[in-house]
Amino acid sequence: MADENDDIILSELSDDELVLQMHDDLYDGLKEEIEEGVNILLSRKWTPYDVLTKALVAGMTIVGADFRDGILFVPEVLLAANAMKGGMFILKPLLAETGAPRMGKMVIGTVKGDIHDIGKNLVGMMMEGAGFEVRDLGINNSVEKYLEAIEADQPDILGMSALLTTTMPYMKVVIDTLKEKGMREDYIILVGGAPLNEEFSRAIGADAYCRDAAVAVETAKALVARKHNQLNA
Repeated sequence: MADENDDIILSELSDDELVLQMHDDLYDGLKEEIEEGVNILLSRKWTPYDVLTKALVAGMTIVGADFRDGILFVPEVLLAANAMKGGMFILKPLLAETGAPRMGKMVIGTVKGDIHDIGKNLVGMMMEGAGFEVRDLGINNSVEKYLEAIEADQPDILGMSALLTTTMPYMKVVIDTLKEKGMREDYIILVGGAPLNEEFSRAIGADAYCRDAAVAVETAKALVARKHNQLNA
């Protein structure tokens, strides 16, 4: 049976139609179509930044909203994020050349003793989808690993994840270490994972608890904007 998309020839669509089609293709996790769409817009003299924001980030925003509202689930979001990555792969070197404005930088990793990473991966992908630069440290990260990464990358945000009640307290170890070094105020600290809640996040001194990837993106955007406003005030 022919796929209904066979009738759509991306290069024959107007810019506006193509962007809407790319939102649909992202939603459906169609990586090759996204890559083709990105290349078509670039060939039409779109700036890399406009392709990123209007086609990719806007499309992932729809995915994020439907994930938050329980219309989409993790497997579908991972497919969408993977399609987004295909587009990002083409845009990244071009964005670096043009010095496009970025949302900010994030270092993210699962804490020591914990090897769960699906939620963390999703947050990383969705953050990239929102225009953040993300360095993913993977699983089982000690204080030293986090410190090395934030000193090397100077991110705006440190994200920590845990899925076990036994590894949750390690987040406090990391935050306390940053406090001792007088570095706590330099970073926005977001924490997440199934066993966590608002109360725990406050108790350990994090800036916010994010119950899922969509909330993480919204929270990160809001806190980074506030931080920039304070710096410019």
